[in-house]
Amino acid sequence: MKLKFGNVEENVVTREEFPLEKAKEVLKDEVIAVLGYGVQGPGQALNLKDNGFNVIVGQRKGSKTWDKAVADGWVPGETLFELEEACERGTILQFLLSDAGQIALWPTVKKHLTPGKALYFSHGFGVTYKDKTGIVPPADVDVILVAPKGSGTSLRRMFVEGRGLNSSYAIYQDATGKAKDRVVALGIGVGSGYLFETDFYREVTSDLTGERGTLMGAIQGIFAAQYEVLRANGHTPSEAFNETVEELTQSLMPLVAENGMDWMYANCSTTAQRGALDWWKPFRDATKPVFEELYESVKTGKEAQKSIDSNSKSDYRVKLEAELKELRDSEMWQAGAVVRQLRPENN
Repeated sequence: MKLKFGNVEENVVTREEFPLEKAKEVLKDEVIAVLGYGVQGPGQALNLKDNGFNVIVGQRKGSKTWDKAVADGWVPGETLFELEEACERGTILQFLLSDAGQIALWPTVKKHLTPGKALYFSHGFGVTYKDKTGIVPPADVDVILVAPKGSGTSLRRMFVEGRGLNSSYAIYQDATGKAKDRVVALGIGVGSGYLFETDFYREVTSDLTGERGTLMGAIQGIFAAQYEVLRANGHTPSEAFNETVEELTQSLMPLVAENGMDWMYANCSTTAQRGALDWWKPFRDATKPVFEELYESVKTGKEAQKSIDSNSKSDYRVKLEAELKELRDSEMWQAGAVVRQLRPENN
């Protein structure tokens, strides 16, 4: 259906117009091979299985993620296979390895992309930056994308709760004439609340910007800046954390998610309301140049190259752990660990 978002009309698919039973009928003869069991793999694979689709998982035997798959109920030799065997068995290959992992495995996957199969992504990275990744699908397979707008953990959690996480969908290549039905059916199958249309380029540029921006990079930077200012002016760690993170994540953001920021502004104290209205534009004006610089770095492929270069190195995990440790050991997130323990639901 077509819906207006503000004044812009977009294509959206809902569960009402494309119910689960229709999705199962579309994919009744397909074997969905989920390649990779790291970030998106578990949520998508388990949701598809619970929704009644024919799903297998491909993962490296002996790895921690292989053991996780076994713990989640996937049976070696029946529904859990080495990556190459899963590629051979699957008619739809869900390529859910990391971007660096996709580059490494691509020769194996490409070998098993026989005519009529579908190659499925949850990120437009590999295909959009094909000059850097070498991922060029053969012309006789469907190339499709479903990108849940959240982590695999959130996708699974919301599914178990009977809810749905919205996702984008895209068709890069329709070789069989069935790509639209396939991608929408898969989007419904993995637990999407609704699906909005995009393309591979727009998905990856918006996603890389969002991850580095308001979803993770910018929010951590803003948290750190406010926390440090409060601490420098004599506020205790618990007070600084509660005013910076806890109130936002536990009280305000759930209400914004339910009703919008305009509702939040209308339903807070007049003092908070006045301050928020006075200060949101200065914050926008201060950060917009940073976002413009970030988007340009994404658009030109600089961010993609940085990711490929760093994530492909043999010592990447060691360096990553050192960077994560810096965050984990910071006073702000040490204070957060204590605050979380004190929440009533944890006692």
